[in-house]
Amino acid sequence: MSAWLSQSITTRDEETSAPVALAGEALVADKCGALYWPDEATLVVADLHLEKGSSFARFRNHLPPYDTAATLRQLGRVIEAYQPTRLIALGDSVHDRSAWDRLGEPDRDTLISLCQRVEDWIWIAGNHDPEPPTGVPGRSAQELAIGSLIFRHEPGGDLAGGQAEVAGHLHPAARVIGKGGSTRRPAFAHDGQRLILPAFGAYAGGLCLSAEPFRLLFRKSAMRASVCGRTRMFTVPGNRILGWR
Repeated sequence: MSAWLSQSITTRDEETSAPVALAGEALVADKCGALYWPDEATLVVADLHLEKGSSFARFRNHLPPYDTAATLRQLGRVIEAYQPTRLIALGDSVHDRSAWDRLGEPDRDTLISLCQRVEDWIWIAGNHDPEPPTGVPGRSAQELAIGSLIFRHEPGGDLAGGQAEVAGHLHPAARVIGKGGSTRRPAFAHDGQRLILPAFGAYAGGLCLSAEPFRLLFRKSAMRASVCGRTRMFTVPGNRILGWR
């Protein structure tokens, strides 16, 4: 299980979150991997990949079967911390199309309870879960527009003048240069017009920002990474990320 995901959220301050500006909106990147939009009381998470462990087990690749419980536990903590009235799950909320049916009763009850704590819960369709979820509350959408922000699963979609994009799918991670060497951590990648969230799921993994998809999506001089450190958030320019040139 990812060490960064297992850490509890205990405070909301400059140590555990970082400001992100997008199309004139002030957002907050939390070190757990969630995004908060204060003006809209909206919490955003991407790529929960619930039941990834049980999906792998079907092919005799056995992982400890606790990823769903761990992910939902962390989701509960961030909901408690921010008290949103709206939550947007940016797709790949489950790892495969049959995962909703494999949810154990305790995990399903936990998820239903979390959904009931939020006034408006939106499930965005992803490539792993193109169909609406079954057996849990919330409404479904292919993408969602709120003001100048477009919420979708895969980045790189069309944007009208003044709009910006909030997406998931690519699971960004940054290998950052520091005084003691380098370290690789989940990260929010953004450039003022596009923001990609790290994966929230316990077994979701990450793709280094040096990978080609990020080079194609972001403006080279403007890209920043808000990195989810073990104890705090820190934002670094692209020239401090290994491989980003």
